[in-house]
Amino acid sequence: MEKYTEIAKKWIASFEVALNNNDIEGILSLFQEECYWRDLISFTWNIKTFEGKGQIKDMLVAQLADTKARNFIIQEVGNENNGIIEVFFFFETLLARGRGILRLKGGLCWTILTTSYELIGFEEKKNKRRVMGAEHGIDKNRLTWLEKKQKEESELGYTKQPYVLIIGGGQGGIALGARLKRLGVPTLICDKQERAGDQWRNRYKSLCLHDPIWYDHLPYLPFPDDWPVFSPKDKIADWLECYVKIMELNYWSNAEVTKANFDEKSKIWEVKVNKDGKEITLKPTQLVFALGMSGVPNVPKLEGAELFKGEQQHSSEHKGPEQYKGKNVIVLGANNSAHDICAALWENDAKVTMIQRSSTHIVRSNSLMEIVLGGLYSEEAVESGITTQKADLIFASIPFKVMPHLHKELFDEIRKRDKEFYDKLEKRGFLLDFGDDDSGLFLKYLRRASGYYIDVGASELIANGDINLERGNIAKIKENSVVLDNGKELPADLIVYATGFSSMNFWVEKIVSKEMADKVGKVWGLGSNTTKDPGPWEGELRNMWKPTQQENLWFHGGNLHQSRHYSLYLSLQLKARYEGLKTQVYGLQEVYHLF
Repeated sequence: MEKYTEIAKKWIASFEVALNNNDIEGILSLFQEECYWRDLISFTWNIKTFEGKGQIKDMLVAQLADTKARNFIIQEVGNENNGIIEVFFFFETLLARGRGILRLKGGLCWTILTTSYELIGFEEKKNKRRVMGAEHGIDKNRLTWLEKKQKEESELGYTKQPYVLIIGGGQGGIALGARLKRLGVPTLICDKQERAGDQWRNRYKSLCLHDPIWYDHLPYLPFPDDWPVFSPKDKIADWLECYVKIMELNYWSNAEVTKANFDEKSKIWEVKVNKDGKEITLKPTQLVFALGMSGVPNVPKLEGAELFKGEQQHSSEHKGPEQYKGKNVIVLGANNSAHDICAALWENDAKVTMIQRSSTHIVRSNSLMEIVLGGLYSEEAVESGITTQKADLIFASIPFKVMPHLHKELFDEIRKRDKEFYDKLEKRGFLLDFGDDDSGLFLKYLRRASGYYIDVGASELIANGDINLERGNIAKIKENSVVLDNGKELPADLIVYATGFSSMNFWVEKIVSKEMADKVGKVWGLGSNTTKDPGPWEGELRNMWKPTQQENLWFHGGNLHQSRHYSLYLSLQLKARYEGLKTQVYGLQEVYHLF
């Protein structure tokens, strides 16, 4: 262990000297020929991965002199694993304090992650910096905590404008709002739902998180240690509602943003909000779309749909299965929502048919937890000293270019472990895949945010024939049936379209303009040139949590893990702009394609 520590110390010392001397060639000499540098706003004020010495050099030429990275301190050095030494370190730049992870091969850098976690001089008021609360002394004009809170709520959005307006009050908007609140940035969250948490509360009855609890904590307030491993949607909904109150967020419910325009001269947005039936005009500087990782529901236009005498619902509108006992239900789609809805309908004695249009990646929940997530997000990981923060850093430190190879090995192991399970599904006629390159669930999620199901029971029902399976598509709809493209006609009382959502970019078109949506381009995807993720390669999620081609316009979303982790970097970018700090962005993402 001492040997690896000395290797790490030597590299870090040489790296810091070269940084301080602006010795770019000296820095590059410390890297392998195949090398990756992922930066989360510390050197670039962007979320960017540099692949190879050429890209790293270009970034350093542009950013190094103004970054002034220094005070590198090794926090921890791990044992060598497959020829790689993993090093955790702290550092500072001119404006921020940071954390990083370095991986050395043969004494040279293979991958490095650099992140900022707080701005120097603008730290959160926590621990020794926390406010007193009680105001000792005599003051005839004293306001209590409640009076101050009520005053802020009565002013913000009315007589005082928020600096940041967050559209969307789900987990993403709430997590970002909490971080901005702690940083002292005037922020307002608007959501059209009646209560915080309704984004979960109003979904189908059986909805439950498929990610384990250790992956899902919100910033600052981790779930209690007796919280279930997989959280029911109503429990999450109540937690979000309580979180808004505890964190004292400025949250407008019943507040739908209907229109937004950006003034290029003043650099201020004008945003129309319908709150409780009244129109209010807000004028924030920064506008954040936090409406989830998807746009509006995709509902296919099918011949004869207007003739159907039963019910038709998108999966996002489906409330529950109880009223469909004994009914014929067609579910178009074969991903997460489709499986969950089919299983719940079967449990309530509906006659369910799933129509699979294209292949689906299936992974059993236990296998995913044990083989893929367990090392970072599990009770065993916590007991071994891997905190949520540490797990997030490790997860973020794997460059997306490297991830497919690493994940292919994990999912190959799952395929062997669950061969009998997969054989049964395929025998039933279910079309399976593991992604275009067999890299599995996470890469499918990052590339296209669709095409998979984490099995918690529905796959067994399909394999056994309890849920009827058809392959193909609906060719047309009749009054009481659907006709498939193979000519087969199926009776139907309810059709559920589990057909996904459009790009997040659509919200910009709907609320601002098509011109601005085109200017920003597609949101999400890596540019992997795989199904539904056309190239060219970007190497980061497009337009997420970072500057876009439209000044003062941001996107925030994803699962609970991403909402927690990346809200940190977005909040620091917004805080820096609020305080007027110099934020020289490097590598602003190009617009490759739309939607």
